[in-house]
Amino acid sequence: MQIDDTPERPEKEPREHKPSPIDVHVGSRVRLRRTLLGMSQEKLGEALGLTFQQVQKYERGVNRVGASRLFDLARVLDVPIGFFFDDLPGEAGSGARRLMNGFAEAQDGFEDDTLHRRETLELVRAYYRITDPSVRKRVFDLIRAMAPGE
Repeated sequence: MQIDDTPERPEKEPREHKPSPIDVHVGSRVRLRRTLLGMSQEKLGEALGLTFQQVQKYERGVNRVGASRLFDLARVLDVPIGFFFDDLPGEAGSGARRLMNGFAEAQDGFEDDTLHRRETLELVRAYYRITDPSVRKRVFDLIRAMAPGE
């Protein structure tokens, strides 16, 4: 009879991968900008040499966006890299803002979720579908005239 004297090791449980809140935020900013431009995930993927599934994973924060990919996203979506970190909530946000600002004074984030509303996104998309710049300017002027003064 043989005695097994190997130490008992607990079975490894598969770790659930929870995306970092920063990765989720960056992904939501990618989705916001892509949507504002009226660009599909397929089109963004083509511009970056990715599949739309990879774009989906970035937008959900499941895949972390590396520095070179962030640079490419900023170029394709025509925004500064800091755009992806704007409005970063909580503790992570204050730390990221401090790093991005260097010694500059901290600026308050834009807490209003107006830019994330479906109505806003549809309005911006419709506005940019107006191909005639003079008509687009008149629509803009009309909206400003109808809005209450600040």
